[in-house]
Amino acid sequence: MKKDRGDFRLRKDISQKRYVISAIVTFVVIFAAWTLLCLSGSVKELFLPSPAKVVKDIVDSAMDGSLWVNMGYSIFRITMGFIISTLIGVPLGILAGSFRPLEAVIAPICEFIRYMPVPAFVPLVMVWCGIGEGAKITIVFLGCFFQMVLMIADDARSVSDDLLSSSYTLGTTRWTTITKVLIPAMAPKMMLTLRMMIGWGWTYLTVAELVASSSGLGYSILKAQRFLHTESIFSGILVIGILGLITDRLFAFAIKKMFPWAE
Repeated sequence: MKKDRGDFRLRKDISQKRYVISAIVTFVVIFAAWTLLCLSGSVKELFLPSPAKVVKDIVDSAMDGSLWVNMGYSIFRITMGFIISTLIGVPLGILAGSFRPLEAVIAPICEFIRYMPVPAFVPLVMVWCGIGEGAKITIVFLGCFFQMVLMIADDARSVSDDLLSSSYTLGTTRWTTITKVLIPAMAPKMMLTLRMMIGWGWTYLTVAELVASSSGLGYSILKAQRFLHTESIFSGILVIGILGLITDRLFAFAIKKMFPWAE
């Protein structure tokens, strides 16, 4: 049997330096291809503006202040929606993953609702909450909450039964086992789940701002579409992507610092 050789062996690690360089080169290649495609004239600028024009639009909106205002609204909405869904969803997920009777109550309804398209709830949310900040926060909450409950429950179930049995053997109570054994054991996976959820939150926030808003990054994209300002559409998408990437990196940094043994 031949052995795998080189860097493409399954799950073989590479150096951090090489990883970063590879990521940077990938972005450079994509933007270079984008620039060459625009310079070739094979695609009209209305459909695909050049990277330089998109960057200029970002700089202009930053200079006139509109970028910071829209970013502020979007960051506030996703932060509030995510925090509320976490404060409610994490405890429910832990309970569903720890106690079968509670799982029978919590999991089926979450499984049912999570397949309902969140954008379809936008008209109802507007009726229930109006068109203020509560509506956008509610959309983010709906997009994250039900998925979060089920994934946190899976994280709780992933903790070894032997570990829990050992704690009972040492004389811990049910509550102490949950707080001192179960939650610390599942914490690294739980943080990874929250890291994934914040990414979905950005998606649902954009949906909310595209449909029912007069501010925010999603609204700026919709306004640009009305006037065929394609470069503003691209700049809005890029800014959302950058903010999402920053959020993801913050979670990754926090996980690394909080749970170094999980590496």
